[in-house]
Amino acid sequence: MATMNISLPDQMREWVEAQLDTGKYASSSDYVRDLIRQHQGHLEQVQLLQAAITGGFESGEPEDFNVGDFKKEMKARYVAE
Repeated sequence: MATMNISLPDQMREWVEAQLDTGKYASSSDYVRDLIRQHQGHLEQVQLLQAAITGGFESGEPEDFNVGDFKKEMKARYVAE
């Protein structure tokens, strides 16, 4: 495992220390690793959402949607089985 030194303003250092006092984290390194994992997960979710939005825009013009017809189709497809 590599070592990385970071500098924090006093307010941030105090925040990290407060997080350690909760007992959830064993060290400031543990806390920072957790923040990075959370941020990575967040970015992955944003990328998935962006891909879905882009896919929607690229799928063409919207078509009329009839809720009643959709329910009938789903009922015929899944209830009959």
